[in-house]
Amino acid sequence: MTVGIPIRRLWPEPSVEPLDDAALTALYGRADRPRLRVNFVSSLDGAVTVDGFSAGLSGEPDKRVFGLLRMVCDALVVAAGTLRHEGYRAVRLDEGRRAWRRANGLAAYPTLVVVSGALDLDPAQAAFADAPVRPIVLTHSDAEPPPGLTDVAEVLRCGAGRVDLAAALAELHGRGLTQLLCEGGPHLLGALTAADLVDELCLTVAPLLAGPGPGRITAGDATGPMHLPLRHVLAADDGVLMLRHARD
Repeated sequence: MTVGIPIRRLWPEPSVEPLDDAALTALYGRADRPRLRVNFVSSLDGAVTVDGFSAGLSGEPDKRVFGLLRMVCDALVVAAGTLRHEGYRAVRLDEGRRAWRRANGLAAYPTLVVVSGALDLDPAQAAFADAPVRPIVLTHSDAEPPPGLTDVAEVLRCGAGRVDLAAALAELHGRGLTQLLCEGGPHLLGALTAADLVDELCLTVAPLLAGPGPGRITAGDATGPMHLPLRHVLAADDGVLMLRHARD
């Protein structure tokens, strides 16, 4: 399905005609090796939220690509704080996207993976209670799950005292979940960057200035710079830019 505000490729090989969903899927397709892709949206001045939520930065073109990225992944990785704050629902796809997954040998839905050091999670939240696939919660050996969490999710312990993200990703890969899509939040991106686990960043830049206050897409302890070459630039007719950067 291709509707709404047109999206075109600016670089490389600029396209005059709008990209349909098949063309977008090819641009953001699956890799032939394990990959952690991160997807974020920000304002022109680097804000990750407007009025406290990322929804204020996201329009129709961003949501269209957002849905396609979920369609092509094996698992959707999100920090517990983002899950709570953004009010995540169950990860579901429409019939067209489920059909694409089945045609490509994938499960009908991606698996939700929640990273939580404190296990401050509500088993009644729709992301767990209404999930079409049993979610996985990544935590560490010292964390105690709240009542009911293990009824609606698998609790997977990786590391002592804090979540060992490298070990956690290796465990997911061993289960066949090799194409991972991370939707944040900033502290999780900072931790993944520090562990040198980020293979790709898809960044939507909204054409607005948010002003002082909101944080950046990354947070946490300082790390050295990491080079991610630019792979493509897309532009929507509402002024939104969509950048894809990835390792060689």
